[in-house]
Amino acid sequence: MLLRLLLLAVLGGVALTLAPGVAQAQPEESTASEQVSGTLQTNLSGPIEGVEVVVTDDGGDEVDTVETDENGRWVVPLPGPGQYTVTIDEEGLPEGVVLTGENTRTVTVDAGRNQGVIIALSDGSTGAGGGTVRWVQLFVEGLRFGLLIAMAAVGLSLIFGTTGLTNFAHGELVTIGAIAAWFINVQGGVPLIPAALIAMVIGAGVGALNELAIWRPLRRRGTGLIAALVISIGLSMLLRYLYQIIFGGRSEAYADYRGQRAVDYGLFRMTDADLASIVIALAVLVLVAVMLQRTKIGKAMRAVADNRDLAASSGINVNRVILVVWMMGGALAALGGVLLGLSDEVQWDMGFRLLLLMFAGVTLGGLGTAYGALVGSIVVGVFVQMSTLVVPNDIKYVGGLLLLIVILIVRPQGILGSRVRVG
Repeated sequence: MLLRLLLLAVLGGVALTLAPGVAQAQPEESTASEQVSGTLQTNLSGPIEGVEVVVTDDGGDEVDTVETDENGRWVVPLPGPGQYTVTIDEEGLPEGVVLTGENTRTVTVDAGRNQGVIIALSDGSTGAGGGTVRWVQLFVEGLRFGLLIAMAAVGLSLIFGTTGLTNFAHGELVTIGAIAAWFINVQGGVPLIPAALIAMVIGAGVGALNELAIWRPLRRRGTGLIAALVISIGLSMLLRYLYQIIFGGRSEAYADYRGQRAVDYGLFRMTDADLASIVIALAVLVLVAVMLQRTKIGKAMRAVADNRDLAASSGINVNRVILVVWMMGGALAALGGVLLGLSDEVQWDMGFRLLLLMFAGVTLGGLGTAYGALVGSIVVGVFVQMSTLVVPNDIKYVGGLLLLIVILIVRPQGILGSRVRVG
C-alpha cells in the first residue's frame, strides 16, 4: 500500500504540474483499452505522413481508416480483443519508397493491449539482399540494444549477488523510469534530459523503497529465496497493472526527438537519438565499472556479492551496501527505460517484455557478476538483432533465449561466472 501511494503521489503530482498549452500541442489519443498502432518511416525519407491505414476485424468488417501524422505515427482504437488485419495503401507512399513484403499484417490483440504493427519499407538505403551494409546495420542496432539491456541488467545482477534474490519485479523499475520521464517531459513541459535525470532519482527512490519496505523485513524474518521469488512475481504484477491504471494501455513518444531522420555514417545509418543512447549507455557503464573497481562502496559491493558473511565479519555494513545496490540498480534501470522509450516508445509493460532478455544477459554472463551482465547483455542484444538475417523480425527475441540455452549447455557458469561459488 505504501508503494502504491508513493507511485500515485509521484506520477500524479507530475501530471498536475501540466504546463498550459502543452497538452493541446499533443495529438489526441483514444482511451480505448485495445489498440493497434505503428510508425511509417525510412532512413532517407524519415517519417511518412498522409499514408492511409485500414484496420479490419476477423470477419472482414472495417474497424477504422486513419492517416499517418507528421511523425509517421498512426493509432486505431479497437472494439475489443481479437484478430485484426492492418492494410497499408501502397499508392500513398512517397516516390522511391516501396514495401519489402505484403501490405497487410494480421495481428492478435490481447485484452488491454496496444499492439504495435511493423510494416517493413525500403528506400534503397540499406542494400537489399542482406549484404555487408545490412549486417553492419544490424550489428550497430544490436550493440545499442545490448547496451540498453546491460543498463538494467547490471543492477539485476548486483541485487542477485548481494542478496541472492531473483527479482522478477526488476522490469518494473525500467518501466517507471520511462513513464516518469514521459509525464515530466510531455505533460510537465520539461526537456527530456533533465526529465531523465529526475526519472533516475525516482527510480533510485523506488529501489530504496523496495529494499526498506519489503526485502529487508523479509530477510530479517528468514524468508527463503523461493518464497522471495514468488513475492517478486506478485510485486511485478501489482506494479505492472498499477502502471496501466496510471499511464493507460497506449503507446506514447517523448515530446523531444520525434521523427528524426537517420544520418548516413557510411556502412550504417543511425538517428542522433540512437547515437546519443549508445554514447550515454557506454559512459554510464564505464562509470559503474570504475566505481566498482576504485571506490570504497564499489569494493564493498563486490565483497558482499562474493561472500556476505565474510564481508560482515570484516566490518562492512552489509545492509547499507544492499541499500546502495538497490538504489543504483533502480537508477540504472530507470535510465535504461528512458533510452529504450526513445526508440520503442513508452508502454506500460515495456520493462516486463525486456525482463527475459535481462535474465538471459545476466545468466549468460555469469550470475552475480556486474561485468558478466554487461558482456552477456551485449552478446544477447547483438545476437537478437542479427538473427533477423535468417528469422522473421517478430520472433527475434526467441534467438536470445536459444543462445542462452546453448551457452549454458557448454558452460553452465556463464561467460565470466565462477565454476565453484564459495559461501
